[in-house]
Amino acid sequence: MKAKKSAKIQFTSTTLLLEAFLVLFATLVAYGLRTVPYAWPDRLQVPSGPAIWIVGGTLMVVLILLSRMVGGPGGYVAGSVVQLPVIACGFAVPLMFLVGGIFVVLWVVSLRLGGRIDRERAEYDAAHPETAPNM
Repeated sequence: MKAKKSAKIQFTSTTLLLEAFLVLFATLVAYGLRTVPYAWPDRLQVPSGPAIWIVGGTLMVVLILLSRMVGGPGGYVAGSVVQLPVIACGFAVPLMFLVGGIFVVLWVVSLRLGGRIDRERAEYDAAHPETAPNM
């Protein structure tokens, strides 16, 4: 039988890919809001279109790259660190504080639940070596 992929890797990778789409849509919103009067606080200078796309695009690329690296050394730490800039997108699009926070919760759940599933699979395989597809 073919070994199953790690649930932790699958869950965290999917979460980071979904966050990349989230950042894409937040970038589109920020780009559209740059011409709306009173959309940006007075204390902030309205960023230029290219600046919005450079920041958003860079964050999207980082999220996509990290989604492929979560199983490697430091992948989970880097995935956890990148949650901060996702939440910081809320300074440009205030709803991102809420949606980014939801994705942080999803990230933590992915780490914990994926790890638990992997442990339970290993325990099952140890108890049933003759039917162990997860080796």
